Amino acid sequence: MPQISGTIPTLETKRLSLQPLTLADAPAIQATFPQWQIVRFLASHVPWPYPPDGAETFLRNVALPGMARGDEWHWSLRPKADPGTLIGGISLMAREGDNRGFWIAPDWQGQGLMSEAAAAVTEFWFEDLGREVLHIPKAVDNLASRRISERSGMRVIRTETRNYVSGPHPAEIWELTAAEWRAHRQGS
Repeated sequence: MPQISGTIPTLETKRLSLQPLTLADAPAIQATFPQWQIVRFLASHVPWPYPPDGAETFLRNVALPGMARGDEWHWSLRPKADPGTLIGGISLMAREGDNRGFWIAPDWQGQGLMSEAAAAVTEFWFEDLGREVLHIPKAVDNLASRRISERSGMRVIRTETRNYVSGPHPAEIWELTAAEWRAHRQGS
């Protein structure tokens, strides 16, 4: 059962603590996030080059107001072995066709940590929030993100062109229903 911190719970996985974002996270995000390897397949509304106040602006103008409204849920990713270190972020949004996004520092990629985080927030989406479907757009060329979706039982429902920080790219819209997620989870 998640611990509740205000209205956003702290989620735990085997190796991670997913803590609700706060304004105090701005310096750690600012130090880690502005890397091409992280931002190139993020939506084009992410400013690039990333401004010196980018993290604080995002927290003040996007994440914290969305969390306060109750239609966005944003977490920092922190290793349980070093909970003072922010290594990434993951978000859920009650937006048509775009419900989850994430990033992780390059030094922490390829270890299955984002798969753990994605599973935890997907469970929160379906079980705690009672949502029936999860939609996630992603650039076709974002192979690591694609593998996370494949392993979680998602399927592509359509393709389109979307604008990313690195420009327009073919994109896939992935879908997972609550029933499909529960069946996949039981089969794992």
